[in-house]
Formats: sequence, structure tokens, C-alpha cells
Amino acid sequence: MKLKRASISEDLFDLEVLILIFFTVQRTVYKDFVISLQTENCLTNAQLRSKGEASFEGDWLVEGGKLSNGTDYREARQYRSPSHLLRFYFLTRIYSNYVESVLADFQGGPQPDVIIVNSCVWDISRYGSNSTERYRENLDKFFTRLKQVLLPECLVIWNMAMPLGKKIKGGFLIPELQYLETTLRCDVIEANFYSALLAAAHGFDVVDLHFQFRSELQHRAPDGIHWSQVVHRQITIRLLQHIADAWGVALPSPKPPGNRDLQLSSGGQADAVNGWE
Repeated sequence: MKLKRASISEDLFDLEVLILIFFTVQRTVYKDFVISLQTENCLTNAQLRSKGEASFEGDWLVEGGKLSNGTDYREARQYRSPSHLLRFYFLTRIYSNYVESVLADFQGGPQPDVIIVNSCVWDISRYGSNSTERYRENLDKFFTRLKQVLLPECLVIWNMAMPLGKKIKGGFLIPELQYLETTLRCDVIEANFYSALLAAAHGFDVVDLHFQFRSELQHRAPDGIHWSQVVHRQITIRLLQHIADAWGVALPSPKPPGNRDLQLSSGGQADAVNGWE
């Protein structure tokens, strides 16, 4: 399947300004949306790896960005065009005082049209021996608060966590947690199952990225966590299609990417994967 441009035109959803909120640890999902609004190119290797930068493709850093592996890390970003407002909030936990402060921003306006949300790996690994139990409790608190804060017409999409490798390494897996490097992928599967059921029970939409990309592991980085620009463009397309289906509108015919001819199920790793350590 060849990659195609993800088109978000101003007349696609018949809104004066389309407001998307990315409430997630998946920074590069937000980045691919931003770049696909402006160009047919995919993310470069450098763009996949960078974080906390003052500006990315015309967006700006609103808060935080001082790099850290701690659970108190903050990064809030915003991209604005005449027809789109995209905001990104980096999450290390699905529900916290910080999350409440962001929900207060929603109430202050403008209210979002779409929220794409995910939080999993940090929740179940960085908060002590009972992290999984707390994750379940916090999920329920978070979903309950979303229903209290958001307008009924806001579309909430719960993105399930992507498949982890058999052995992972990365900045978030601090030395004290190295014992999780071979088991965390199983914990993610369990957490995905529970979070999807709970999101659906609260009336929110669920996109199962874990299932959809389980056969595209050649595009996963050697660290067992991150993914190539091939997959990120596919995530953008799938999310746009889900939004269009939910609102009963048709996506325009997509165009091929301008900077590379990339394919899923190509039998080899994309260049960007090899840039991760």
C-alpha cells in the first residue's frame, strides 16, 4: 500500500476552523498532522527524533520543552492556520493535576471539535508497583471528566498504544525499570484491552493502532518503541478517515507523497527507522 497525503481541507468538515487536540505521549502523530497540512512530504528522520524544539513547521512551543525523562516533563505545542487550530499536550499520566489544568483550558475556550488521546506506557511503568491498578482508576476519572467538560458534539478518539518490541530501550525506561524491558509489551496488551473497553463504555470512539500495525514491525525502530515516517503517515490517514466516517463526510482523493515512495509491507525498514538508537 503506497503512502498518500493526508488532506484536511477547510471545506472537508464544513467548519470555519477545525480544532484538533492531541492529548498524548505520541508527539510524532501530532507532527505528521502539522506537516501534512502544508506539504505532501512525510516527516524526516531529524523531525521524528527532535522534541521540545521552539518551533516545528510553523508551530510554536507554548509550555515546557526542557528535556527530561521525569514524569513531570511538560511540552505543549500549537499550530494555527486560517482553517485549523492544532494543540498538543504531552502526557506522562492519563489523569493528574496537570490534566485538570488542561481541561480548564478547554472550558475557557475555544472548545475542541476533535480530541485524539492516548496514555499508556508511562502510566503502567513509572508510578510504582501498583501502576496498573492506578491506571485503571485514572482512566475512569479522566473519561468521566471529559464528559463533564466537553461539548456533546466533540469527537473523542482513544488511540490504543502501538506494539512494543520483545526487548525495548529508551529514555523513559530509566535504570530502575530495566527489568520491564522484556515484559512491558505484554502489559501494554492488557492495558490496551481494558482502556478500549472503558473508553467505549463512556461513549468514546476507539482506534486500535496495536492491531492495525502488528504486521508492520519492519517499520518499528531498533529501540522497540518508535516507528518510521511510513507508519506515522498511515496513522494520520486512518485517523482522518475515522473522523470523516464519524461525521458522515467523504475524504478527497489523496495524492502521493512528494519526498519519497514509501510502502507498507515492503519487506524492509524505512530510512527513518535506522535513525533511532
